[in-house]
Amino acid sequence: MRTTTATEVVSGACLAPWGPAAAGLPGAAEVPLPPLSGFVTSRFNPLVAEVVRRCLAGHDVAGERTTMLLGSVVGDATTADVAARALARGNAHNPLLFFQSVPSSVLGALARDYGITGPVTCLSARERLAGLLLDAAALLLADPGIDRVLLVGVELAQRRRARQVFAELADGGADIRPPDGDVAVALLITAPVVTPLADPTLARLGHLAPLAALCPPQPQDGA
Repeated sequence: MRTTTATEVVSGACLAPWGPAAAGLPGAAEVPLPPLSGFVTSRFNPLVAEVVRRCLAGHDVAGERTTMLLGSVVGDATTADVAARALARGNAHNPLLFFQSVPSSVLGALARDYGITGPVTCLSARERLAGLLLDAAALLLADPGIDRVLLVGVELAQRRRARQVFAELADGGADIRPPDGDVAVALLITAPVVTPLADPTLARLGHLAPLAALCPPQPQDGA
């Protein structure tokens, strides 16, 4: 299914919370994910934090030789929607919502928790996001000062803002399909990885399916 070696992807996790919306998806969480301290309203940040926890279990990634790379087409659209609606109603602006709507915010929290001091990069793309993330990981690993890339792809279930973004992309001819629900994939990579071929069993994961296909087999882990 892919042309990688066992050492390129050290660890990986796929998570699709939770309940009926996740039925049948790889990595479906058994129960709602715990909140992430300092973040409110949205599932985006708890989802990223939990998939990273599962990916890094048993791995020491502290230090400057680990870099973090996050990719999402829409990002934390839930928080952006909440902030936009509050602004439209004339309510006072909540600076916490602005802070957490920036994808690098959750990476900062994770860097603190895991002692990661390497570079942090966030990407979005109109198409082929999984391939571009793997290309970016290869570029980062070409730096002699980098040994590992913690790569995270994440997308929330479509709500109004996200539906509009993906509809506009489709109208423009972009071939990028959203997952059926909230999905995140985390990979710990130590060498460049070739994007795997399409796996029809992962089709419900949309444009994140190629990343999920790279996850090594993992033992079941309760949420």
